Amino acid sequence: MDTIILGIESSCDDTSAAVIRNGVLLSNVVASQAVHESYGGVVPELASRAHQQNIVPVVHEALKKAGVEKEQLSAVAFTRGPGLMGSLLVGVSFAKGFARSLNIPMIDVNHLQAHVLAHFVKESDEDTNQPSFPFLCLLVSGGNSQIILVKAYNDMEVLGQTIDDAAGEAIDKCSKVMGMGYPGGPIIDRLARQGNPKAFTFSKPHIPGYNYSFSGLKTSFLYSLREWLKEDPDFIEHHKEDLAASLEATVVDILMDKLRKVSKDLKIKEIAVAGGVSANTGLRNAFHDHARRFGWKIYIPKFSYTTDNAAMIAITGYYKYHDKDFCSIDKPAYSRVTI
Repeated sequence: MDTIILGIESSCDDTSAAVIRNGVLLSNVVASQAVHESYGGVVPELASRAHQQNIVPVVHEALKKAGVEKEQLSAVAFTRGPGLMGSLLVGVSFAKGFARSLNIPMIDVNHLQAHVLAHFVKESDEDTNQPSFPFLCLLVSGGNSQIILVKAYNDMEVLGQTIDDAAGEAIDKCSKVMGMGYPGGPIIDRLARQGNPKAFTFSKPHIPGYNYSFSGLKTSFLYSLREWLKEDPDFIEHHKEDLAASLEATVVDILMDKLRKVSKDLKIKEIAVAGGVSANTGLRNAFHDHARRFGWKIYIPKFSYTTDNAAMIAITGYYKYHDKDFCSIDKPAYSRVTI
C-alpha cells in the first residue's frame, strides 16, 4: 500500500503544496507573492489575503502534477508554526477542512524542523545522498540562525542560536540601508560576486559559547556608511559591489566560525546547511572550502528546497505518518516556537 502525503506550507509569504509518495517527491508547487516588494518587507495582512487566493489553486496544481487523486491521499501534513499567524491560519484551516472531508489523518509540522529534514527529500528511488545521524545542521534564514544537533528525524537539539537578529535579517536590513531593495539576500549575493570581500571591515561579535549575534554588524555597517556618505554622497554607487562582498564575507565568517567550533568539540564531520540563506553563494563556497580543509562531509540543499516550500513539510509528514504521530483537529497554529 502506497503512502501518499500532501504537504501544505503557508508560514510567511509563499503558498506551497507538495505530494510525496513512499518518500519520493512527485510535485512541489510554490506561489510567491510579489505584492510585498514595494513595501520593503512582508506585510502580514497582505500575505494572509494572498494565501487565501492561492491555496486552492496551488493544492489543485500539486495533485494534478503528481497525477494523484485526492482520494488516494494517506494524510495531510501542514505547517503549524512558527510563522506569521495570519498566514499560518490559512494553511492550517485549509488542511483541517481538507483532511476532515477526506476522513484522513492530519499531521502538524514544525517549520524549522522541516527545513532540516529538507535534506531527506528524494527526487527518485535511487537518490541516496542523505546525511547520516548524528549530523550538525546550520539553519540560517531571515528569521532564524541556529546550529542544530540532529540525532534523529524527531530528536533535534539547538546548540547555539542568534541572541538578536538572524543572519538573513541583517543582510536584508543592510541592503535596505544601501537603497538596494527587497528582498536583500539575492541582491547582495549578485553584487558580491563582482566585489572585493576584503575591501571593508565590519565589527564581529564576541559571544561566548555557540550563540550568534548580528545586531552589532548591522549597526557597524550603518555607522560606517554614514561616515563614508559624508565624505562622498555617491559612495554607495561607487562601492556597492565591495560593500556587498565585505558584508557577505563578514556574515559567512561569523556563521562558519561557530560551526567549526561545534564540529571540533563534538567531533562530528557530517554537516548540513538549510534555510533561505543557504542559497547564498558565499556561504555555499565556504562549505565547500571547509569540506576540503577539515574533511567535512557536506550537504547543501537544492535551491528549490532552501526557501519555504511544501516538499520539506511533506517529507516530515511522511516520517511522522509511519510513527502514527497525528494531530487532532483542535490544535491551533502557533507563531513562536523553537525546534
